[in-house]
Amino acid sequence: MTGDPLALFQRWFDEAAEAGLVLPEAMTLATADASGKPSARTVLLKGADERGFVFFTNYESRKGSELAANPHAALTFLWHTKPRRQVLVTGRVERLPREDSEAYFRTRDPASRLGAWASKQSRPLASRAELEESVAAAEARFGKDPPLPEWWGGFVLFPRTIEFWESRPSRLHERIRYTRGDEGGWAAQPLYP
Repeated sequence: MTGDPLALFQRWFDEAAEAGLVLPEAMTLATADASGKPSARTVLLKGADERGFVFFTNYESRKGSELAANPHAALTFLWHTKPRRQVLVTGRVERLPREDSEAYFRTRDPASRLGAWASKQSRPLASRAELEESVAAAEARFGKDPPLPEWWGGFVLFPRTIEFWESRPSRLHERIRYTRGDEGGWAAQPLYP
């Protein structure tokens, strides 16, 4: 394996996409509240570079609230390719600058942008009709070009560890964990499967 885990991640990601996997960018995001109670859900990766791993959400959602209270998270990618592969990333999370969120928001289709205004993500919903009324109210207010809501935007996870797992016969899988040092360099450690 390479000495650069971000380059290796990009190679594996590209190979998963080239293999025709549906949504290779789907990742499980695990967070915990201030008391340490965990939760997990699937979100979409919207960028990975030297800065970190980027995703977007409603800041007032469960995940947004948990990240505000406890700004540490884990991401898991699982690709059913040959060989099967998994990547686990852990690190500190911060909100993206508003201009970055604005730039991404403008790339979304108008219906998704209206949905960001209409959905009180993670809160109880009385009926589907209530949600549809909220979408209609957002469209009446903004037309087909809604601006970025104050409560919606991006996060970047700054990786502290990146662990790669690749399937092998007899469950003697290959695992290696990269840990970022305080100076920014990476140390690699093979792990038992």
